[in-house]
Amino acid sequence: MSLRSEEDLCCTICRDIFRDPVVLSCSHSYCKDCLQNWWRGKQLLECPVCKRRSSRSDPPRNLALKKICEAILQRAENRTSTGNEIQCKLHHERFKLFCLHHQEPICLVCQHSDTHNGHRFKPANEVAGEHKTELQKLLRPLQEKLRLFEEVKTSCDQTAEHMKVKAEHTERHIREQFKKLHQFLQKEEEARIVALRGEEKKKSQMMKAKSDALSKEIAALSDTIRATEKVIGAADVAFLQNFKVAVERVRQHPPMEDPQPVSGGLMDVAKHLGNLTFNIWSKMKNMVSYSPVILDPNTANSELILSEDLTSVRCGQKQDVPDNPERFDFFRIVLGSKGVNSGTYSWDVEVGESTDWFVGVAAESVQRKGKHPSCLWRIGCFDGKYIARSLSDPSTALSLAGKLHKIRVYLNWNMGKLVFFDLDTNTHIHTFTHNFTERLFPYFNTVNAQPLKLIPEKLSLRC
Repeated sequence: MSLRSEEDLCCTICRDIFRDPVVLSCSHSYCKDCLQNWWRGKQLLECPVCKRRSSRSDPPRNLALKKICEAILQRAENRTSTGNEIQCKLHHERFKLFCLHHQEPICLVCQHSDTHNGHRFKPANEVAGEHKTELQKLLRPLQEKLRLFEEVKTSCDQTAEHMKVKAEHTERHIREQFKKLHQFLQKEEEARIVALRGEEKKKSQMMKAKSDALSKEIAALSDTIRATEKVIGAADVAFLQNFKVAVERVRQHPPMEDPQPVSGGLMDVAKHLGNLTFNIWSKMKNMVSYSPVILDPNTANSELILSEDLTSVRCGQKQDVPDNPERFDFFRIVLGSKGVNSGTYSWDVEVGESTDWFVGVAAESVQRKGKHPSCLWRIGCFDGKYIARSLSDPSTALSLAGKLHKIRVYLNWNMGKLVFFDLDTNTHIHTFTHNFTERLFPYFNTVNAQPLKLIPEKLSLRC
């Protein structure tokens, strides 16, 4: 026990010696109060370090760790009460009082000297306790801010790594496409690679700059916190002598806003891969195919798998992707890469034999995190029944002659109409009427392994 460092006996939340520690199923331990405060208001009870979910809201106490920490704390208190205390240089007596007039510790002999005649005194340990409490309160916001900076920096580093992998994957797909267009398209191919690498470099620099800035803030906060914690951990008299400097150091720390996750930090894959062959139709018009909607992988739930050309989506195993602000984290939803706020648009979707799906549109302000996404207008198949849903209104049952296999979605933003047709029978399915005020994005939701496919448009190209 004596060889165990105090760092190993510190809670990673409050960064102090464990008090009433509890242990999670992942073997990580925390102060009971710290863990409960961390979980307060959160839907998922996760380990703050490894993010593994806890099956219990009241994890068991770590009795062995509690005994070790109590012994360490008791030993520290004994050293404080009997150890090398600072003595009065004039009278070589222990400091036991604190002069409220001079704001300094004094010994019992100093109390009766002319220097302190008529002054008020309090026990040094009592004043030290009050000042430690005050300094702890000042320190807590910095500790919390440090935690936020560390979390956002971790997210930035993960996003940067994912972006690099995605850029490499995108490059491979672009090269495969250009192989089919033969040598006379090499010039076009290289131009697109340059654009891809330019975006990668630009966003990599942005992420690096964000990460470097966070590192600087973390270093500054860490230095202040370490220095302040060192003062707090000192004996009472030494603490009192350094208290003013410590308080000034904390108060003079430059104000900082809470760090925010980087929005738009991922590669814009849709820009590089979307309608790739259509954009070069004048050179290879016999190979052109055009989809009016390109799926945005940055919005896709982690269990959705998109095709290489971003025109179909199916449900599969959970993928290791960043939890960026644009991504849906609960429902299996993906949006189109481009939104509209005027005009008329249509696109066709092949649902095949899928039995649990929704298609429609989502407003730009749609809630992407949690169980209650709003601002949606869609039709779909749920539990074998066809229904229509809009906003938070109840579902409307759809009466259809047969199964739906291909659907046309028609949006007239200015007229406030969203219409669905059965392509196989050319019959009307349902119409939503709403005064749209936001940009709308094509919306897809599926829990099936069979994909939802965007049907390419038939084009008549003229030179």
